[in-house]
Amino acid sequence: MIDKAQSRRSFLTMGLGAAATLMVVNPLEAAVRRMPERSLHLYNTHTGESLKTVYWADGRYHTKSITQISRFLRDHRNGAVHPIDPRLLDLVVSVQRKVGAKGAVHIISGYRSPATNAMLASYSDGVASHSLHMEGRAVDIRLPGHSIRHVGRAALSLKAGGVGAYPASDFVHIDTGRIRTW
Repeated sequence: MIDKAQSRRSFLTMGLGAAATLMVVNPLEAAVRRMPERSLHLYNTHTGESLKTVYWADGRYHTKSITQISRFLRDHRNGAVHPIDPRLLDLVVSVQRKVGAKGAVHIISGYRSPATNAMLASYSDGVASHSLHMEGRAVDIRLPGHSIRHVGRAALSLKAGGVGAYPASDFVHIDTGRIRTW
């Protein structure tokens, strides 16, 4: 037979566990979960290409759309394509919604091949030698009509990965790595 003190302890332990679980869900996950459909309108500043697609609907990611987006976010220097992390797409949509941006998300850089990343790192200290761009987990964006500072703050508030604001170059880096800023 379970005594009342043990029962009360079990109840409190379960309650604290449930509360902790709710606190772990970051704002990005909560916002994305409520969306019945997730779509992106992208514009590549280097190739001049545009893409509009619904990449999540009916409770799942759509493989064909993710493949299209991965091709769109290819390394524009050599054409190399790599699968893009769907969570990165959710992050882009959430940042766009958070700032109230309409229209296309301007892509400065999506996937980078190891060769491209090494070349860029040789020119600049600002390029990580093990960049998440090489894993399809990072993108550099611009949201026309919104300051880099505003976009960077919005991305940071989502607590979903790394954020780097580059006002002089007019873009924000976002990724699905650990939470950090620079």
